Amino acid sequence: MKILLVEPYYTGSHKQWAEGYQKYSRHRINILSMKGQFWKWRMHGGAVTVAQRFNDMKWHPDLILATDMLDLSTFLALSRKKLHGIPAAIYFHENQLVYPWSPEDRDIQQKRDTHYGFINYASALTADRVFFNSEFHMNSFLDALHPFLKHFPDHRELDSVKVIRDKSRVLHLGMDLQQFDDHRVEKEGNPLILWNHRWEYDKNPELFFSVLKQVKNNGPDFKLAVIGENFSQSPKIFEEAKRTFKDMIVQWGYVESFKEYAEWLWKADILPVTSNQEFFGASVMEAIYCNTWPILPNRLTYPELLPPDQHKDHLYSGENNLFSKITWALGHHEKIKSTPFHLFAKPFDWETMAPVYDNAMEQI
Repeated sequence: MKILLVEPYYTGSHKQWAEGYQKYSRHRINILSMKGQFWKWRMHGGAVTVAQRFNDMKWHPDLILATDMLDLSTFLALSRKKLHGIPAAIYFHENQLVYPWSPEDRDIQQKRDTHYGFINYASALTADRVFFNSEFHMNSFLDALHPFLKHFPDHRELDSVKVIRDKSRVLHLGMDLQQFDDHRVEKEGNPLILWNHRWEYDKNPELFFSVLKQVKNNGPDFKLAVIGENFSQSPKIFEEAKRTFKDMIVQWGYVESFKEYAEWLWKADILPVTSNQEFFGASVMEAIYCNTWPILPNRLTYPELLPPDQHKDHLYSGENNLFSKITWALGHHEKIKSTPFHLFAKPFDWETMAPVYDNAMEQI
């Protein structure tokens, strides 16, 4: 089977996912991509560019697999002569209906942010099958469609929500987790607390550092590694935290090489997560695979990621509960060091997920 995977925002987790599926699939997958920048322009105009490139290709796929960053309806319209009769699926890594926008974004201030959500809606309506990377993601998107459409003045087409719901299913994120095995190092010294997410407001760094400050003033000693991708306009709390925890920091800032990133995950002991939004949680699952003790919010996608019998120890509700779970973990360092968490992450490795993806594509 020949699959054309279309990704206009080819960077980060989107790129890793596309290349991972291409590598481990039993099908032949060609990736049609654009550089991962200017995400709004990619959603507006990316379909025009990739359609032109596809029309110039001397290659005919059996299936189109696009991501949420593509205006699928425009792409199919511009490629209709070549794609007649070929089915199309869309995979949602995130969506712009329920993603928490920054209040400083100009589109929010000028009340023009709904267009990106409408592109997601129209793409889902156009596709023959709609995949989501988690059950939480699928339900939150589908539940948001009805109130979203009711904002419009007439012909709201509310029945289209059921059309999308009936062709939607969960296809958890596939990940190349076994690559971490080659860089395994032993945990050592004082307990190491890890931040390995993007340095952005939706990850709620304010709560993370606020609780760690309480732990610092009242609890056992710990070291701190703050990695993950950081941007030129990262929240100011990171500057403050660098001063507050200067005596505890062993790594601060993005690490370029995968080897170094993997080693920090293996070294880490505790992963407190404070995100306000997460559709899957790739960085969390990577840390769990490296046997880092997770402390996750009892909401969003996180209850999906762990077996129910682990919820009591690893899911928290509220700031006080987060503080107590971090403090407990610091006080039981030897216990958490010996817990084999990678078993909970292995089902998301491509070794398991690629056949699931392949079967899903064949059914379309």
